[in-house]
Amino acid sequence: MSLIETPWGPWEPLSPAEVVDVFEGLPVPWWLAGGYAIELAIGDAYRRHDDIDIAVLRRDQATARRHLTGWDCWAADPPGTLRPWPADELLPPGVHDIWVRDGGPWRFQLMLEESDGDDWLYRRNPRIRRPLTSTLIPDDGFSRLTPEIQLLYKSKSPRPKDHTDFTKALPHLTETQRTWLNEALTTEYGEHPWLNAL
Repeated sequence: MSLIETPWGPWEPLSPAEVVDVFEGLPVPWWLAGGYAIELAIGDAYRRHDDIDIAVLRRDQATARRHLTGWDCWAADPPGTLRPWPADELLPPGVHDIWVRDGGPWRFQLMLEESDGDDWLYRRNPRIRRPLTSTLIPDDGFSRLTPEIQLLYKSKSPRPKDHTDFTKALPHLTETQRTWLNEALTTEYGEHPWLNAL
């Protein structure tokens, strides 16, 4: 794969299998998110990925940061910029995106997810919530985010690849998943282009 250039240096993302190796032994929940979560949900690798997203709960960030000792971690703080994330710092609310590299190109993004007790919270609207146990799907040595939640994240100012992910995933969503995404989009936006398709 060729390098993807950004203002903060090039990306050469790890594969999902390589990510599993990196996070093996992390003693808190972590999961694969982003476009890979959609592809794995439908069983079809249909597009290129410029990065790879891994998520943990914000409350587990210190454990995750210790696990990444030796990696070069930079927080999007404020969003749209990058700064080093020291190993002993707890990132404040509002900072949820960390770029990680190993001395060369960026290799993965670590995302911080919000929670309240046993519930996952949508960081853009905490009225959208559900039990943590229902947000992840076990896979081969890791977990991945459910496609309906990933599509909710992709629904804000969707790019062409987000529309592609929605179109590809839609036939594979269960009635329960469609209903949840319909309700979440309605709660968040009132109107959204994807609602008619759902």
